[in-house]
Amino acid sequence: RPGTRLILQRRVPKAISQTFRGLTPRESGPPMRGFIRAPQNFLSGIALIALAAFAVWAIRNLSQGTLTSIGPAMLPRWVAVGVGLCGVILVIASFFEDGAPLERWSVRGPLFVCLGMLAFAIGIGSFGFLVAAPLAMVICGFGSNEVRWKELLIFALALTAFCIGLFRYALNQPIPVLILPGFSIEI
Repeated sequence: RPGTRLILQRRVPKAISQTFRGLTPRESGPPMRGFIRAPQNFLSGIALIALAAFAVWAIRNLSQGTLTSIGPAMLPRWVAVGVGLCGVILVIASFFEDGAPLERWSVRGPLFVCLGMLAFAIGIGSFGFLVAAPLAMVICGFGSNEVRWKELLIFALALTAFCIGLFRYALNQPIPVLILPGFSIEI
């Protein structure tokens, strides 16, 4: 049949060229991107490996101890090893499975989250948890243009009350709840 011959002539050269490149022809799915088939997973894996390496480096001077006498570095070290192994799995899988491409991202979100953490670190010693926690959450809210301020404020106040109850009362941690000039309220 004449139509079948034309289809075969169009598909065979593409299939042969992909086979010679070490690839098999695919009928559907996202196009091949090159050696790294899931760039987002690849970079995520690299970031997890870097985070794990930093954590292991940061606790290098702490004693790990033994299973009968656990030291201060045992849990952080093994959590870091687990995070690093997850990163290695992501990197290896990025070569074999198709995944999401890298997307553009703004520096706005990470910038305001870092500013929120800095405000909390400064504010908890200067004003107490009652001021520092909601302030940090509101500053972090500026990281998104989709934030709903009324809901964020309700969430910040509810989470602050929950954390004061948890850390101050349930766990009996000595956090300053409210610091006013001249005295500190420890309810």
